[in-house]
Amino acid sequence: MNKHQMFGYLTQNIGIMRQASDKIWDYAETAFEEFQSSELIKNILSERGFDVESGTGGIDTAFCATFGEGGPVVGILAEYDALSGLSQKAGLAVRDAATPGGNGHGCGHNLFAGASLGAAIAVREYLASNKLRGTVKLFGCPGEEGGSGKAFMAREGVFDVLDAAFAWHPMSVNAILDMSLLANYQVLYKFTGVASHAASAPDKGRSALDAVELMNVGVNFLREHVIQEARIHYAITNSGGFSPNVVQPHAEVLYLIRAPRTSQVEEIYRRVNKIAQGAALMTETDLEIQFIKACSNVVPNKTLSKVLHDNLTIQELPVYTADELKFAGEIAKTSPGAASADLNRYLKSHPADLRECIKRLEGKPMCDIVLPFYHDDPDQILAGSSDVGDVSWIAPTAQVVTACYALGTPEHSWQLVSQGRTSVGHKGMLLAARVMAGGAVDLFESPEIIERAKAELRDRLDGETYRSAIPADVKPVAIGRL
Repeated sequence: MNKHQMFGYLTQNIGIMRQASDKIWDYAETAFEEFQSSELIKNILSERGFDVESGTGGIDTAFCATFGEGGPVVGILAEYDALSGLSQKAGLAVRDAATPGGNGHGCGHNLFAGASLGAAIAVREYLASNKLRGTVKLFGCPGEEGGSGKAFMAREGVFDVLDAAFAWHPMSVNAILDMSLLANYQVLYKFTGVASHAASAPDKGRSALDAVELMNVGVNFLREHVIQEARIHYAITNSGGFSPNVVQPHAEVLYLIRAPRTSQVEEIYRRVNKIAQGAALMTETDLEIQFIKACSNVVPNKTLSKVLHDNLTIQELPVYTADELKFAGEIAKTSPGAASADLNRYLKSHPADLRECIKRLEGKPMCDIVLPFYHDDPDQILAGSSDVGDVSWIAPTAQVVTACYALGTPEHSWQLVSQGRTSVGHKGMLLAARVMAGGAVDLFESPEIIERAKAELRDRLDGETYRSAIPADVKPVAIGRL
């Protein structure tokens, strides 16, 4: 089997990826509760000759599937968790929940799992047919959304065996995600006060909800005094009940703090803690700070990014039917997003190329081009986070994105859920599988690429080594159990 034949093998076996992706879309399981999704993928891999380890890193829904022996060891990352509250019927351009209040794959991790599964199976076929030495590992990584499953796995040394890693993500464009993403901490602040009748005995009560509100006001003032790239988000997860005539004795607020480096997140986290402590002092309430999770910034690797780009540019891009383009156009009309913003993420440092790509895609609902890749560009920062960052500190890591959604589709939206179980999403999934499989094969055939990628990682880290920001006693927590 040569690489071209491997690509053909993937195309012939798209049914495996499609069925897995669609079932995972149906399951729509949130962080650390992806039991059906992980079992599905493990069973498929086991049937195809992989040695499957369950509960990897001490997480029930994590796994590692291995084929081959010796080095190099190339990892492919898979995600399969959904988002709460985003249930949506597939293939509709109107908001219509499949299950009111239910979950939905608003970040496309069902497709993520499908393509990574396909890539691993194809690489296994290549290694076996050519009797090549080397090992491919598919890591089932749960809880990316709000849980940073890979960061917990990295803390336990799961990725230390890798020489290189590949990942991808469904997006609205075809490009290499050669960017840094923000590090983050997620922390729950729990205030406990004293209940009392809010009218006849307000002086006897100590309001936990007041403490939450005062904390939020204090953090709003802090936002002016942190670095520009930082982000501080919050959600009140417990407002104390539904009785305004009761002084609320319990209230909780969940914070997500982001910055380009973990050390910067740590500094902001300490300042937020002081504000929380001040709110507790002002309201005479008790405060418990519960560290939920953290993830590191992504360390790009241009050596591996070029490998993926080379494999992306040799692919035949998907051709869309009239019905697919019509549906994508209807979705685009519902979205406040602009196609130019999707392109700007990748090309903002190259305005001439940005204008050219916008011109080429003018009037098109789907991206049918490959965005340029710049091997010598300085790193850009994408204002989001991914637990792929923790892997990228341990082994050289690169990511590709492919067009699975209409241009302008906002992430974490019902529009994205709707498109995730359609032929449009499946075509982008197949493209991603071919690119990652091709990249892995290049590393097995030319191990010297890995040495260059490792040298680049050492240069980028400049003497630093990976250190998990998650305290040793913190365990992964499902969203519904916070």
